[in-house]
Amino acid sequence: MNNQIKLNEYEELAQLIKKECVKTAIEAYETASQNGICHEGAWECAVDSMKSMKVDEIINSFLNNSNH
Repeated sequence: MNNQIKLNEYEELAQLIKKECVKTAIEAYETASQNGICHEGAWECAVDSMKSMKVDEIINSFLNNSNH
């Protein structure tokens, strides 16, 4: 495997993880806001949700769903 292909795979995985982080944060923020938590508290919930993400599961899913 040449370096360019490997780099593209890493970039694809990084983009997937970034997308999942944003999705997780938005969902946590919206849920907290709907439950009456103030902006600052909802933001803390969003950050906590990203910290608790299981990145290894995202990586395993990526590897299992592609030809890497």
